[in-house]
Amino acid sequence: MGEIRFASVGHGYGERRVLDGIDVQLGEQRIGIVGTNGSGKSTLARMINGLITPDTGRVTVDGLDTRREGRAVRRRVGFVFTDPDHQIVMPTVAEDVAFSLRRTDLSREQRDARVRAILERFGLLGHADHPSHLLSGGQKQLLALAAVLVTEPQILVADEPTTLLDLRNARLIAETLTGLDQQVIVVTHQLDLLESFDRVLVIDAGRVAADDAPGAALRHYRSLVR
Repeated sequence: MGEIRFASVGHGYGERRVLDGIDVQLGEQRIGIVGTNGSGKSTLARMINGLITPDTGRVTVDGLDTRREGRAVRRRVGFVFTDPDHQIVMPTVAEDVAFSLRRTDLSREQRDARVRAILERFGLLGHADHPSHLLSGGQKQLLALAAVLVTEPQILVADEPTTLLDLRNARLIAETLTGLDQQVIVVTHQLDLLESFDRVLVIDAGRVAADDAPGAALRHYRSLVR
């Protein structure tokens, strides 16, 4: 598993502080992050692969500083957004996955083989030449996952990946995430998704309010939102 460290991390948007005094080390395979809207949880998640860098303190991934070594960090950490339309950039399914490999040293044959394998793994091979925008919501989220995982990151961060999905597709994405070999960090309001995780962090008003096994952490979170 990767070693992710937050050391005295703080961040704000203008005069509004969204994170303050975050000191955690994340090493488990399955980690959940929960909190009310505006608590700072998404900002925390986006710091793991350098999408956001802290105003104060330091975030490192396997010893790499996200501020100074962002490119190397992003080779290790894949990120999946809430809305897959923010990640799908190419007209067809296969082209979108292949786009993620454009800066690798793989040959054309190696790229094609890797694209085919990941599409088959996620049940999208039959849609390889289909327009990406015509996929269902669940299929689009699977495509976004495939386009990230085809690069073989060590860590996957997913920011509310089931929020825009119906119940069936939310379950499909949840099952997919829990079955991955990577270290997976999920920000979610779907609390039942986290019941089998190793650890859950509760973020409240920019601070870590609880950090425990799922049962204890989620009980604390529920007590905050009563």
